[in-house]
Amino acid sequence: MLRVDIEKQLGEFSLSASFTSEGRVIGLFGASGAGKSSLVNMIAGLLRPDRGTIVIDGETVDDTAAGIHVPTYRRRIGYVFQDARLFPHLNVAQNLDYGRRMSGLASDPAQHTRVIDLLDIGALLDRRPGKLSGGERQRVALGRALLSKPRLLLLDEPLGALDEGRKLEILPYLVRLRDEANIPMVYVSHDVAELRQLATQIVMLKQGRVTSFGGVKVLT
Repeated sequence: MLRVDIEKQLGEFSLSASFTSEGRVIGLFGASGAGKSSLVNMIAGLLRPDRGTIVIDGETVDDTAAGIHVPTYRRRIGYVFQDARLFPHLNVAQNLDYGRRMSGLASDPAQHTRVIDLLDIGALLDRRPGKLSGGERQRVALGRALLSKPRLLLLDEPLGALDEGRKLEILPYLVRLRDEANIPMVYVSHDVAELRQLATQIVMLKQGRVTSFGGVKVLT
């Protein structure tokens, strides 16, 4: 469960959003500049709301009235960015292990194998990021996030930097992630087709305000 009720002033831009979702994949939809990334950064703890509350899986991680702000590293959130952000000096296996080690988790070979199989990245383990395609890099970034055992996965336009061919390559993996990984996701996109395929609920943002909330039909 994710409950958000926040306000934030960012220069001349004002963000005000309120919704509660039990959905497996919450799609944040809106044009560039609508406030999607700022909202996701608040859920991640990278930005603090000026007013309001954020509750993840029953835990209040932000409550401005009570002075609560749980730091990012304690929120148990996986974050996948548009540009993957892999470490170029580490190979894929080392990049994958980074999320687990930074979260202070013991090695879990069964989960490691499950994630590698889910994302079909077993053949890439010895390669450096510079030798990967854009779609392969994003699959590795997803794997790294999953191996940190998050309770919520944030994906900020993860296909935004890919061409159509690479998008079609990675979309089935995102669908498998939704159906098999059992981790709720917040998926940021301005692509209606992506969200129709992946999302179970939609939060529509326009100029910093939630204009619609509901099933995928709100995109029509």
